[in-house]
Amino acid sequence: MKAFMPRKMLSADIVPSLITERLTIWGRAIRTQRVRQRIAAERLCERIGISRATLSRIERGDPAVNVTGYLTAFSVLGILDEAMPSLAPALWSANENGRVKVRREDGADDYF
Repeated sequence: MKAFMPRKMLSADIVPSLITERLTIWGRAIRTQRVRQRIAAERLCERIGISRATLSRIERGDPAVNVTGYLTAFSVLGILDEAMPSLAPALWSANENGRVKVRREDGADDYF
């Protein structure tokens, strides 16, 4: 028999205000586009694969909702590229096996 393990919820008081503001904007954009496109909440939920309660939380900008829910909603609504432009290749195409050399205050080099 499996023991019940509650999901860890991200507390809104530990989320930086910039992140909270962005999530609120994302939620408003999702709701606005859903209404403009005349997509019923239940229909969007079906297409995303989430519950109505989760969509409500997304539309409020709840930080505890998995980012996949937000991104999938953007994609289904056709606004993913506007809401989340691709990162510049320089940010993600670095040598993953390389080490970063950091110069310490005493002049010695540290590697991590």
